[in-house]
Amino acid sequence: MYAVIKTGGKQYRVAPEDILDIEKIDASVGDIVQLSEVLMLGGNGGVEVGKPTVAGASVAAEVVEQGRAAKVIIFKKRRRKNSRRKNGHRQHLTTVRITEILTGGQAPDKSKAGTGAPRASRGRGSSAGGGKAFALLDAPEGTADDLSLIGGVGEKINEKLNAMGIFHFWQVAAMAKADIEKVESDLGFKGRVEREEWIEQAKELMAGKPPRAKTDRDRA
Repeated sequence: MYAVIKTGGKQYRVAPEDILDIEKIDASVGDIVQLSEVLMLGGNGGVEVGKPTVAGASVAAEVVEQGRAAKVIIFKKRRRKNSRRKNGHRQHLTTVRITEILTGGQAPDKSKAGTGAPRASRGRGSSAGGGKAFALLDAPEGTADDLSLIGGVGEKINEKLNAMGIFHFWQVAAMAKADIEKVESDLGFKGRVEREEWIEQAKELMAGKPPRAKTDRDRA
């Protein structure tokens, strides 16, 4: 079962155990929050579309982390006016794990807090569009994803990531800052994960989007 929810002016397709970043909500880490703007419910053989929301439906989520997104630079220049202005902005975000999709006015089960896969560490590395918390695996869960579809990850790097216990897009998408530093240290590629946007690309692939142009497939 899945739902399309609206929060912070954005829409998200979510299912139980998904981890995603949303606009900041006022809650503490570990709290169970109820997101009541459900625009659509799907699965179980049918789809229910809200008018504008589905009556009695809500989504329960555990607050995993309160943090901020990467900095965005805003630069404005007026030609021939000797006028330049540069500002930076870091959006406040809340990372949540979807615990339940509720119907019929049900209340969330607060005992589900803390029952998801453990996070290796905190940071801006949560998955969106369907995923789990970061974890290294002894073997792939089911069929391993082709990590070389991520721009900047060649066949050799794919093999190295597999040897480290990383087999799936959701693992890459859920990497926190400490996880990234460890991976880059083991690979010898400092700053490459952020520079080449591995996490963003993994999220896109998880959402079913086509891989970006791989101009650097052979760099590995």
